[in-house]
Amino acid sequence: MELPRQRLLVVSEELGEAELAALKFLSLEHVPMRKLEAIQKAQDFFEALKEKGMIEAGNLSFLKELLYRISRIDLLAVHLGSSREEMARELQIPGRAKVSAYRYLLFQLSEDITEDELNSFKFLLGKELPKCRLNPKTTMLDVFIEMEKKGILGEDNLSMLKRLCAGINISLLKRIEEYELSLFGKEEMLITEEQRGSTGGPEARATWLASSVSPDSPGSWNESSQLEAYKMTSRPRGMCLILNNHSFAKAREAVPEPKRLNDRNGTDVDAAALKRVFSKLHFEIEECRNLTAEEIRKIVNIYQCKDHKDRDCFVCCILSHGKKGIIYGVDGQEVPIQELTISFTGQNCRSLTGKPKVFFIQACQGDAYQKGVTVETDSGEQDSSVETDARFQLDCIPAEADFLLGMATLPDHVSFRSPTRGTWYIQALCQHLDYSCPRGEDILTILTAVNQEVSRKTCEPNAEKQMPQPSFTLRKKLIFPVN
Repeated sequence: MELPRQRLLVVSEELGEAELAALKFLSLEHVPMRKLEAIQKAQDFFEALKEKGMIEAGNLSFLKELLYRISRIDLLAVHLGSSREEMARELQIPGRAKVSAYRYLLFQLSEDITEDELNSFKFLLGKELPKCRLNPKTTMLDVFIEMEKKGILGEDNLSMLKRLCAGINISLLKRIEEYELSLFGKEEMLITEEQRGSTGGPEARATWLASSVSPDSPGSWNESSQLEAYKMTSRPRGMCLILNNHSFAKAREAVPEPKRLNDRNGTDVDAAALKRVFSKLHFEIEECRNLTAEEIRKIVNIYQCKDHKDRDCFVCCILSHGKKGIIYGVDGQEVPIQELTISFTGQNCRSLTGKPKVFFIQACQGDAYQKGVTVETDSGEQDSSVETDARFQLDCIPAEADFLLGMATLPDHVSFRSPTRGTWYIQALCQHLDYSCPRGEDILTILTAVNQEVSRKTCEPNAEKQMPQPSFTLRKKLIFPVN
């Protein structure tokens, strides 16, 4: 059966320059950018889709979706025999949509951004995208494409875009947050209604402890009241040890008492994000997977005994199940968090004396759910992202100076993990490190931004919330320079 060339020709003649640009943008997951950039006519665009198998004899479903996405319902109805309602129903079918939710979000944002707002984007991105700033014909889609080329925008890298939107038009930021919540929403969350009502163990709930300690910083203020920064010039900066527990089959088979610990699907997404970010920050990465409690102790002992004298920092990221003050090995046995952190005090690891020791721990700390409370702001708007108060434990971090412990939630509480997108906390942490470290921001400022982002998220249908919070005994600013 031949392709309906006449219909394609008629459709192509009805498309304007801006609409062709939109179709090309929405097709970037299927046609290489280099090829699309050379296309100036709709007929050539359709030929490119044919070459990639996106338009086939008797199957114009992708073209129908594209026209629906750009609201050319007239072309869809007259030439391709579909209606708005029919397409809306079809695209609800799992796997039917070929335009990614991420790319469609960017297109929708571009449609809503005014000329003045576009100029604001171009001005604020002047350093990163000088060509966009100087070219008056640059569209918002052009800006998005250039941001992607520069590596400052991507499906898992929305931090810069969110910051820009927050300063230009808060409604744009809310659109992005709604998109993120849809990805981490009830269909993907590991918390089921059955698990909510259970009194068993952590199940498939990924949670985080956080506590607040005043910084141990006597003598760290100079005459100009500027806080000194830790030395961070060595290459590599130090070790970044990632302990990544995914499969808990051993715990479920344990004798005499099996533990009800599900596999932590999505943890590899977190591990990959951590490796990517800390590699850019010049850390040497070591990932250890699926460790029993005893193996966790052995690995920590190995790094405790290493000579860190030529390194400026030590980072340890632990991704596992847990409960208040402890993490689980894949065999279901417990390891106190304090046992791990105290291994790197000056007394136990002399080559790290006076150097920052950073721990990010993604692990359950209990079964309680955190509810959001509503407060009234001076603007008269309602902010439902404010968390209920909680007391914090201080016993997981050594009293000695130079420690930072970042844990994803409050004691006794759960946190949220998507099996395809990773955890709220680790993903937000990596995005903000990726964005803010090149700009010279210190780690506590970055973690405050992470707190804000995670606190805005809500797990439907019961509006459960999550609030990470760091504890620290840092004496100086901790800054991870990229260059």
